[in-house]
Amino acid sequence: MYTHADLAKLQAQSLKMQGFIRQQTYSPEMEKTLRRFSSWEVAELILKINPSTFRGRLAADPSLPEGLVEEDGRQRWYTLEEINELRRKLKIKGRSLMPARPGGKRAIRAAVANFKGGAGKSTVALHFAHAAALDGYRVLVVDFDPQATLSHSMGLSDVSEEVTVWGIMARDLIRETERMNATAGGAESGAALPQRKLPPSVTGMGLSDLRATDFIKPTSWPTIDIIPSCANAAFVEFASAQYRHLNPEWSFFAAVSRYLDQLPDDAYDLIIFDCPPAIGYQSMNAVFAADVLYVPSGPGYWEYDSTTSFIGQLAEALEDLGRFRGRLPSGTNPDKVFADLRFLLTRFEPNNELHRAMQSAFNQVFKSHVAEHPIEMTRAVEQSGRFLSSIYEMDYRQMTRETWRRARASFDRAYGEFQATLISAWEKLED
Repeated sequence: MYTHADLAKLQAQSLKMQGFIRQQTYSPEMEKTLRRFSSWEVAELILKINPSTFRGRLAADPSLPEGLVEEDGRQRWYTLEEINELRRKLKIKGRSLMPARPGGKRAIRAAVANFKGGAGKSTVALHFAHAAALDGYRVLVVDFDPQATLSHSMGLSDVSEEVTVWGIMARDLIRETERMNATAGGAESGAALPQRKLPPSVTGMGLSDLRATDFIKPTSWPTIDIIPSCANAAFVEFASAQYRHLNPEWSFFAAVSRYLDQLPDDAYDLIIFDCPPAIGYQSMNAVFAADVLYVPSGPGYWEYDSTTSFIGQLAEALEDLGRFRGRLPSGTNPDKVFADLRFLLTRFEPNNELHRAMQSAFNQVFKSHVAEHPIEMTRAVEQSGRFLSSIYEMDYRQMTRETWRRARASFDRAYGEFQATLISAWEKLED
């Protein structure tokens, strides 16, 4: 017979193993660090300029970052900060190397969601965040998944549940309840709402005093921040159900959206949500706050079946939010509209007949909503996953350059589509 005590013991043993794995993966200080990038990578893959042109500009302008020169002198290696300085200072034939960003707009928000585990949500979110950072964007990632895969991959392991999405939602409950209680009418209809009283177990945690920036943590990437998750945040679904009982008028699904609206418009360029494998309080917050919905799916029948169920249940859940109409703060619309929707095949093997057949099925049903370039399954991608890293973080010298380039090329193509989708959606946002 096994009790909760036995489960707790097994978890303690597993945490010890996690620490050992982290020692093998991260630096001796148990901190994830970002590698330098070779001059070849910087020129050809990041800045996308001719390597000889790059070398010529470096030789002609001593004010440009020199990078770290190898002992044999054949290669220079640059930090991401140095790459961004190069991006700001260099112009090629009068063309700026800064990434596209519509002026006067807030950060564009993209949710990576599906409720089948193993669809590649965290992998896609991680790689898109890293690719965007290498492209010159300032990125905020929000980990909604209690499995915290994205948080661990970003180098965070010791996270308190108060600074997760749960903390944001609890803070929003307190503030929204106070706002409702202070409003005479309480609703757009003018009908008076009852005074709601929250228990000390909610109000006494000090969450209402936290600033918006208190939930944001840095990562090993200087231009990527994260709102992390942790295993203890798994109770958010139970807590949120309790919170709705305490205040039925609380628009729980808009908590994260209201939180993000508190951030300065120019703080970030791109915000990426890694959603949990379920339709619940956290995932509803993610999709409601998102401008663009990206749905990863494996290329098998069961993945297709799960994806079909996901969009159906999501449609029903979003439709149900209409009952909050007239009970929301002025200017808040419960009718969710996405600027774009995309389905992205992951773990795709081009030579696999079943995978090609399922790709055809996706294209036939979802048509232009299917991303043209799937994420291909390669040995390099498998290896990067084992080491809690993206292919962009892995040094190409750890494998053959061709193996590394093939894996990177797959993510580069997928990210290129992702970027184009975001820019198009970005233009549609109100100033």
